[in-house]
Amino acid sequence: MLAALTRSGVLHPVKPKNSLVAAALPAVAVYLMAWAAFVFHWGWLDAADAWTLRQFHDFGMSRPRWVDFWRVVSDILSPTSLRFLAVVGAVVALVRHRTRVAVFLLVTILGMGVVTEVAKAVSARPRPATALTHAASTAFPSGHALGMTVGVLAFLTVLWPHLTLVGRRVGVVVGVGLILSVSIARVVLNVHHPSDVVAGWALGFLYYLLCVRLVGLWGAPRRG
Repeated sequence: MLAALTRSGVLHPVKPKNSLVAAALPAVAVYLMAWAAFVFHWGWLDAADAWTLRQFHDFGMSRPRWVDFWRVVSDILSPTSLRFLAVVGAVVALVRHRTRVAVFLLVTILGMGVVTEVAKAVSARPRPATALTHAASTAFPSGHALGMTVGVLAFLTVLWPHLTLVGRRVGVVVGVGLILSVSIARVVLNVHHPSDVVAGWALGFLYYLLCVRLVGLWGAPRRG
């Protein structure tokens, strides 16, 4: 994902506005489709969400250790953990006189909480009745999926100019793995419908692009 954005100009110090718009349009379409699907009760989405949740619920009911494992994954890869890492990263950046890096991390990762709460308040979608663990607030979009998407993209953006080619590939694989892990955890635990997770990915990506546009990026030597 980061490589594609780099080629498109999104991650360059000079970012053509058209490149950002082109990258944002598919995410806007995905988010609006997911929102409209549950608001207007599209049968195919309701059926897909219900079937997926039922499979994980039935499997987890007789396997408490399985549920505990995914609960731990969900807790470790939570938005709160990302906020802590963002503050640490910002402090390190400030010590190294990289003010824009610090601002970028704080705006993207700390600000994502506001975006999540506003989106949840607008949608007001109830949590699945089959939830296997407690979860506050509403379901749409998934705050964990949104947060991890923003967090992975933000940290990879900061590290990208300093990584070798191999390091970039490893970073992308690890980042995708983290996003998928926490997203799967939320569905396994039945605290989110799959469509909530997809919406979280889309809105997280959109918010990341907005931060890139507002804060900007920095020139840095590249290796690899």
